[in-house]
Amino acid sequence: MAKALTEIRSLARSHTRTALNVLVGVMRSKDATAAARVSAANAILDRGWGKAPQAIQNGNDGAFELIHRIERIIVHPENPDS
Repeated sequence: MAKALTEIRSLARSHTRTALNVLVGVMRSKDATAAARVSAANAILDRGWGKAPQAIQNGNDGAFELIHRIERIIVHPENPDS
């Protein structure tokens, strides 16, 4: 991982407590819209408990269909770039 990315993550994580307090403030605010309050509540729950699993359905019976594509690439031993 690049040093700059590590520094950015560290800086962002140093503001975690403040960000969480802001979300709690929005969630509890009587002046905030219902959508803002729900959004803040969801963000708090997602960070505390993880995101809820999403159901995946495909087809009439609700079963998930998974198709894998496997390719076989033949390379000449003397020229691996061909």
